Formats: sequence, C-alpha cells, structure tokens
Amino acid sequence: QVQLVESGGGLVRTGESLRLSCVASGSIFMINDMGWDRQAPGKQRELVATLTKDGRINYGDSVKGRFTISRDNAKNTVYLQMNNLKRGDTAVYYCNAVGYLRRGGEIFGSWGQGTQVTVST
Repeated sequence: QVQLVESGGGLVRTGESLRLSCVASGSIFMINDMGWDRQAPGKQRELVATLTKDGRINYGDSVKGRFTISRDNAKNTVYLQMNNLKRGDTAVYYCNAVGYLRRGGEIFGSWGQGTQVTVST
C-alpha cells in the first residue's frame, strides 16, 4: 500500500558527501514522521535522523553535526545530506515513514529496501 524508494547511495571516500532521497508513494493521506535508519553488517539497526511534519528533528549522536535531514511534504520526499563521511558511516540506509492511509484512515509504518553507502579511506 505504501512504497518507499531510496536513492543516492554509492561509494565515496572519507570526507566526501552524499545526498540520499526517499520518495513515498501509495494511498497516503498524510505522513507524520519521516526519517532514516541504517544498519551495518553484524550491527543492529540504529537511528540516523527523524523529522516530523511540524519540523521537529532528532539526530543520532554519531551523525549529529554532519548530517542534515529535510523533507518536501508536497512530494512525500525526505532527504539526508551527509557531509564529512567517515568509514563508520558505511551501512545500508533505510528510509522510513509513519502516517495514515487514505482508505479508512489506517496507520501505516513502512521502510524502504535501503540504499548502500560505502565510505572508503
């Protein structure tokens, strides 16, 4: 019912930047929260950033000051600008969204399939 598609991942060197995008589609009435998680091999999934519809932002400690989350509500899109990338940022980055479906006003929570970010020396 709700599909999230990430893009923008790739291979970069330390200190470089990437900009991730995620577009939500489907029978969506409203998206309240959008954000990004990440998971490295052998590690648990961790919070990267979240952004509510009213502009409240929360960053994970490891990315604070380097990453910036933003969203375009009209396009159901969330972005993650990643600057000064480090090797520890290597992970699959997953977009997520929570909101309400048009049909019946049901709550949804969805994740995308992820986009790989690899940071080399």
